[in-house]
Amino acid sequence: MSTRQKIDSLTAETLTAITQFNDAINQHNLAKTMELMTEDCVFENTFPPPDGERFEGQAQVGAFWEDFFKSSPHSLFELEEIFAYHDRAFVRWHYHWVESDGKKGHIRGVDVFTVKFGMVSEKLSYVKG
Repeated sequence: MSTRQKIDSLTAETLTAITQFNDAINQHNLAKTMELMTEDCVFENTFPPPDGERFEGQAQVGAFWEDFFKSSPHSLFELEEIFAYHDRAFVRWHYHWVESDGKKGHIRGVDVFTVKFGMVSEKLSYVKG
């Protein structure tokens, strides 16, 4: 039996949703990003410390992503590892950016996701540092 066959359908749905979501973020595709999030979605940013800012619902979360895509046109989230079980997922990532002066930077972090009906309902982000 293949590894894919051993994964239950809810876990497989969660892995698919997270992969599609990450692809939409890296494409800076606001419409696709929000299509992959529930109406009552929640996003907790890594900034400002110590708890980050919380955004709730399509309007607030969508406004965050729109601003993020405009302010970070070269941003990229490189996935290191995904662990999922049923409707929950944990993702380790490297976030890469290019500053206006051309200087490159990166930071490592973790996202904790909840997926409902094949869409991201909660994304809680944490960074090292």
